[in-house]
Amino acid sequence: MEKIAVKRLNEKACLPTYGSEYAAGADLYACLEESVTIAPGESYFVPTGIAMEIPAGCAGLIFARSSMGAKRGLAPANKVGVIDPDYRGEIRVVLHNHSALPQTVAPGERIAQIAIVPVFTPGFLEVDALSDTVRGTGGFGSTGR
Repeated sequence: MEKIAVKRLNEKACLPTYGSEYAAGADLYACLEESVTIAPGESYFVPTGIAMEIPAGCAGLIFARSSMGAKRGLAPANKVGVIDPDYRGEIRVVLHNHSALPQTVAPGERIAQIAIVPVFTPGFLEVDALSDTVRGTGGFGSTGR
């Protein structure tokens, strides 16, 4: 199994953990001194207290934990966070409260999940025309008819 270098920036920080043998994402934990309450419609930068060395050719994608989103309305404000392989700073998760009730995040609570995925970074070439396809310029909802 490949290993990712993780640096604890705070002695109370928890290293990421996988919830099951085949989990695609590893849980990230809140590294807080005390609980934080996020009001409805508000966002809060939750520190994890860790930095990672994502391998070149990969990215760390931060997703909501399904239970936090479905049960509590808490999810990353930017929907999916992207950690580039050259970033060495603290990973923070901007949690947004989509619910109608204040939501409290406790120290050490699992707040999001990170999946380390390969990425393809091609160059871009400007052209005058693109190849034809059956779909063509059909956009949102065009394939469901």
